[in-house]
Amino acid sequence: MTTGTLRSPAHETLLGKLHRPGHLVCGIVNVTPDSFSDGGRDPAAALDHALRLADEGADLLDIGGESTRPGAHPPSLQEELDRVTGVIEQLAARVPVPLSIDTSRPEVMDAAVRAEAVLINDVRALRYPDAVETAARLGVPVCLTHMLGPPHTMQQDPRYDDVVAEVREFLQDRMDTCLRAGIPREHLVVDPGFGFGKTLEHNLALLRSLDRFADLGAPVMAGLSRKAMLGRLTGRPVGQREAASVAAAMVAARRGAKILRVHDVAATADALTVLAAAG
Repeated sequence: MTTGTLRSPAHETLLGKLHRPGHLVCGIVNVTPDSFSDGGRDPAAALDHALRLADEGADLLDIGGESTRPGAHPPSLQEELDRVTGVIEQLAARVPVPLSIDTSRPEVMDAAVRAEAVLINDVRALRYPDAVETAARLGVPVCLTHMLGPPHTMQQDPRYDDVVAEVREFLQDRMDTCLRAGIPREHLVVDPGFGFGKTLEHNLALLRSLDRFADLGAPVMAGLSRKAMLGRLTGRPVGQREAASVAAAMVAARRGAKILRVHDVAATADALTVLAAAG
């Protein structure tokens, strides 16, 4: 699939999932030097991790070659391309699960969609030059995330007068920009960006008011898995936050999130099954 006029079966599968009842579990697959339990330092390890998440029942796999942890600096363009394109190509040939590319660079978006990614997940909400135009040309759904500043400075004293109102206004503005560029409304997903330039209090305020983002008229993605906010609440290190992550995901699901971006796919899927059965 190389232009917005073509549709692959995975593209149609994802669109159907986005706009029918129920929640989606998005498995995190990072191909970055600081990846230990969510991908790997090399594409082979990331591929093995992705295949395991698919076996655990992921509805979507999100592949990223840039670390966006607080303090991280971006790789070169070629490094990012080398990290993700082969993984996407191999996954597309081996699993029926729709694939997402976690990137802000138009060149990576283009290469990933050519390799059969069917969603662009951009923590910078298509603010790089030519990103909106590229996404519109490629014709795949896009997730627009709020992030206050770049990863290497975003957690240095973030401030808001009203975090919910300001993040919601930002996402509405980015949606409007996408619509003007010709991206269909049904292709838009929004993410308030938990942990991206927010204190614990900011993150909790966003979680309590997540239904206000669902009111924007686009599916909401929530990425709370293993975030520092959960460490602050529980006192546990990142490798011991599965229970807190699943609990946070269920709160987000009850408050309007459609897509739960997680490390622990099987545990989250089981919790959603119980949540749905309980009504």
